[in-house]
Amino acid sequence: MNGQRLSYAYAVVRSSDPAARRARAALADVRGVADAPVTLVRSGAVAAAVSAVPGEEFAEGALKARLEDLDWLESTARSHHLVIETLAARTTVLPLRLATVYLDDSRVEWMLGERQQDFTALLDRFEDHVEWGVKVYAEIAAPSEPAQPAEPAQPDEWSQSARPDAGRAYLRRRRQHRQAREDTRRAAEEAVRRTEEQARGLAVERARHRPQQGTLARLPGDLPGENVANDAYLVPRRAAEEFRDRMLHTADDLPGVRVEVTGPWAPYSFTAPLEEARQP
Repeated sequence: MNGQRLSYAYAVVRSSDPAARRARAALADVRGVADAPVTLVRSGAVAAAVSAVPGEEFAEGALKARLEDLDWLESTARSHHLVIETLAARTTVLPLRLATVYLDDSRVEWMLGERQQDFTALLDRFEDHVEWGVKVYAEIAAPSEPAQPAEPAQPDEWSQSARPDAGRAYLRRRRQHRQAREDTRRAAEEAVRRTEEQARGLAVERARHRPQQGTLARLPGDLPGENVANDAYLVPRRAAEEFRDRMLHTADDLPGVRVEVTGPWAPYSFTAPLEEARQP
């Protein structure tokens, strides 16, 4: 693979002259993965945005190792999504998964021909629609044990009556902490119910994602939190701002709950998991 160039595919768009012109205009000043210019490969009613990438990084064996390199992965993902979002600002786009690579442009053209009917149906479905992400967080502090009373230096420094009082206070703090966590979780569940209710009549589809955990579940400002819902909604473009406004106010009267709304995005979460066509 030394010196060989492969074709990296970002997304599928319509290939009609107006759509292709919009796509080319959007990509004119964009650099893709490996800082390469992005072009269109057309086949019938659809086209793919592609760029040339080095085989020593993107061939199958090398790619597996590269995907373990977090710095490389972050840089590649940033370039990948930049191309997709740039296209989405001008035309309907069908995002392809990260690191979709073919031997050359002729294989990309062949793939488009094989899957043209599926791609066309998806592009029709996504026409004038955008994706919004909605995450609900419970602002729950990490479990911590209230400090127990320290033992006195001398037995007579702590009366027998003080010991039970300190123990009761310790248990009371534990109960209060547990009750606060339960109250916040219930409030977060109510926020989830409200987001689902407010989405009705605006969103046409919903995709449920697994709630984030660990550092990904922390709130802006590195506050501790529990991600209790991580959903994506497909919304007509004309209703996008109303949808966002509704979501942002669903937890206004729920203390300890935060709703995060991101978007609008290309419809990443609603791309059908089409089977990869076998390359000839």
